[in-house]
Amino acid sequence: MRSLHQDGLVVVENVIPHDSLDRLNKKMIEDAYTLQSRKGDSPFNYNPGNIQQDSPPVREHFDASIFLNPFATQITSSALGPRPKWTFCSGNTAMPPTAEHPPMSQPVHSDADFAHPSHPFAYVINVPLITMTPENGSTEVWLGTHTDTGLHVQEGLHGERASGRVKLDELEKRRVDRPPCQPVVPKGSLVIRDLRLWHAGVGNQTEIPRVMLAMIHFASWYRNPMKLELADDLRPVIESQTDVEVPVDWVTKPEAISRYLNRGFGNAYDFNQQP
Repeated sequence: MRSLHQDGLVVVENVIPHDSLDRLNKKMIEDAYTLQSRKGDSPFNYNPGNIQQDSPPVREHFDASIFLNPFATQITSSALGPRPKWTFCSGNTAMPPTAEHPPMSQPVHSDADFAHPSHPFAYVINVPLITMTPENGSTEVWLGTHTDTGLHVQEGLHGERASGRVKLDELEKRRVDRPPCQPVVPKGSLVIRDLRLWHAGVGNQTEIPRVMLAMIHFASWYRNPMKLELADDLRPVIESQTDVEVPVDWVTKPEAISRYLNRGFGNAYDFNQQP
């Protein structure tokens, strides 16, 4: 709790079995190359080497140790209050460089690119499927900036592909006090990050795709209207747990399989709350 309050981020190691990560990683790497083959129509964020991709929302590829990890929910419930709402589930894949697309970093930005509370209201749970390093695209994080993410430090409106960018003069002022870092996050870990924290995806310099899942837990009082879309074969798993509230649009398994690689990305999602 102290780390989340002061830094806006905490890494918890050795909480997810490696075999579970390996099974999901194999499938998501296959999907990543499928998405990359769409070229300009691929769901990239800021630059083509940084692809947003969802995991298959079906029982076969759903492991509770990854998506409903008890350590993650204990932390978010302690910080946000009982039964936070899980309304976003996607991922970010740093693809190996190509001659056409050398490694590139995203601009430093905040995901809270809208008027938002000045106290914690949402935490992102990132799960890298392999060990994440500066070489393969470990996220650059600016610790402590979650308390200074008002719209006055940003440029780009919500809805633009590169919204939430932190102004360069603000970055330089912050760099003097506390420069950014790129942590090594061992396989089997999870990262809990305040949604408001400044961060940037960094290019992958290796030959292996680096997949990192991203789930968001919102406080129960925060009126975000999003829902997950899951296959109905997951219904018993989701409805039998009581740690988090999970608003879901249920679809058949064939529907889920046909749609999960064709969803919106980036600013197609609105993390704001209803009036």
